[in-house]
Amino acid sequence: QPHLIQSQLQPAAMGAPIFGAVLLCLVLAAAAVPEQQPTLPSSSAANSSTGVNSNSVLVALLDSHYTELAELVEKALLLQSLEDAVGRGNVTIFAPRNEALERDLDPEFRAFLLEPRNLRSLQRLLLFHVLPSRLHSHSAWPASTARMTLSGEHLQLSADGQKMLVGTAEVTRPDAVVRPDGVIHGIERLLVPRSVQEDFNRRRSLAAISAVLPTGAPEVDPRTHRLKKPAPPVPLGAPPVLPVWDAMAPGPSIAPAPAPGPGSGKHHFDGHSQVKDFIQTLVLYGGYNELADILVNLTSLATEMGRLVSEGYVLTVLAPNDEAMARLTTDQLSEPGSPENILYYHMVPEYQTEESMYNAVRRFGTVRYDTLRLPQKVTAREADGSVKFGHGEGSAYLFDPDIYTDGRISVQGIDAVLFPPVEDTAKSGGASPVRKAPAVTGTAKPKLRRGCHI
Repeated sequence: QPHLIQSQLQPAAMGAPIFGAVLLCLVLAAAAVPEQQPTLPSSSAANSSTGVNSNSVLVALLDSHYTELAELVEKALLLQSLEDAVGRGNVTIFAPRNEALERDLDPEFRAFLLEPRNLRSLQRLLLFHVLPSRLHSHSAWPASTARMTLSGEHLQLSADGQKMLVGTAEVTRPDAVVRPDGVIHGIERLLVPRSVQEDFNRRRSLAAISAVLPTGAPEVDPRTHRLKKPAPPVPLGAPPVLPVWDAMAPGPSIAPAPAPGPGSGKHHFDGHSQVKDFIQTLVLYGGYNELADILVNLTSLATEMGRLVSEGYVLTVLAPNDEAMARLTTDQLSEPGSPENILYYHMVPEYQTEESMYNAVRRFGTVRYDTLRLPQKVTAREADGSVKFGHGEGSAYLFDPDIYTDGRISVQGIDAVLFPPVEDTAKSGGASPVRKAPAVTGTAKPKLRRGCHI
């Protein structure tokens, strides 16, 4: 029997390594197969499945006339948070009118809210205008109670006679928008929670402490190569210290900053907008399309005029009409820089109206105005009850008075193109033919001139 047992155990002992190897191969093969886990719906899919209804109060807010509030909500990245709040239940939104967010809001506080680093403050401000419950005006408006807002701060609701108050703001448009999941009430001004006001005060005080004026190196005038003297402070609305020809000189701009406008030092003259308005007025007025085309397309004078006005200078433009521009010859326009030189001679660095120029020529007889074409001057005198510029055949009458006047730019229409007087003609003493006022022909209605009687 011992021999029998030994003979039976020997094959089993030989088969054990083979069985172990097979078992190891099966384990490795099972490990090589990737484990299949059940797929879960993503959060985005879940959100899309429970998306906001098109009849939601949130959609109504974005499509309402409260455009400033809707724009702030999008900038604050609050759409998803408001969608979640609407999905949980009804909400009440207190929407300030657009003027309260656009014009009545302090510009410094608005800039604080729109800074990217103050995104949390903007979000708390906007969520302070949302209650996680429905509140109608026709229902019992609380006489005095505090309600929790989505920002986590309490908002005081009260009633003063017929007035419904939210904080200190009056509800001007109760139940402006009513939807199944919420209601929007229009209020007169923005609600600022205490936490946002404290953030703003803290940031403003830190800015005031850190606003140390640097002491820079002395500046050198590039034209005189001498040290620049510090310019004296310019009062608000005062004309520039330097003459206009220095501002037109090539090279770096001499004007340190845009000229301060009337009111406060934060407002500046927007010369480019004023020049745009003046050119548009020329086109709409009719008969001055050639001048507008030269200013905008053929030259860069419109841009230069806008820069001068932004720096505080004033201009009076003697604008030749289309008939006068059509009389220009090819030789007069063929020389390099001719359009610029011609128009420079028609720009006076003063603000003059038809009345001021006529009073001047009536009082002094002949008045010589400086032009941007230094050192040429344009001569004006009284003739035929109007103002006449130039001499002889090169003279022009003030034909369309005060086409455009805004306090910075004045446009006076004339019926001829002016050219500087030729010295040879003045020396020869030859008498130039006198040009009379243009006669009115046809059925066109005559334009009355100052001093003329019919």
